[in-house]
Amino acid sequence: MRDAFDGDFADEDWEHTLGGMHALVHDGRGLAAHGAVVMRRVRSGERWLRVGYVEGVAVRADVRRQGLGGTVMTALERIIARAYDLGALSASDDGALLYTARGWRAWGGRICALGPRGIVRLPDEEGSTYVWPAPARTADPDAELVFDWRDGDVL
Repeated sequence: MRDAFDGDFADEDWEHTLGGMHALVHDGRGLAAHGAVVMRRVRSGERWLRVGYVEGVAVRADVRRQGLGGTVMTALERIIARAYDLGALSASDDGALLYTARGWRAWGGRICALGPRGIVRLPDEEGSTYVWPAPARTADPDAELVFDWRDGDVL
């Protein structure tokens, strides 16, 4: 994971991928691609949703642009469709291309987290938080989303 993220993958990032369902692609050299979906609670308006949050999607550098990221996402989206109200993820600019091509849409409203001191706005996540499928089930697609707290998200 650290290699795939050019060293920008902390221990807390790895912990966020644990406890969920993982999609793995192996080849003759070993693990070629990975992704996970973990359950998170997210408040949208007056409703708390069960969200399948996508974590740790990575493809080994020597096999990128061969469709392995899409293979991983197909498996994760099947899990989300069967078990959750909505899928969500935070994407880099490069990663966003994969997700938007698959129908993921940037959330238009504020992004917050429920931290130890209450609700904290996460402006760095605004514009880079994506949801799937289209948020028809969440009422207002521009409403504030409040994610449950986890280590590393809120100071």
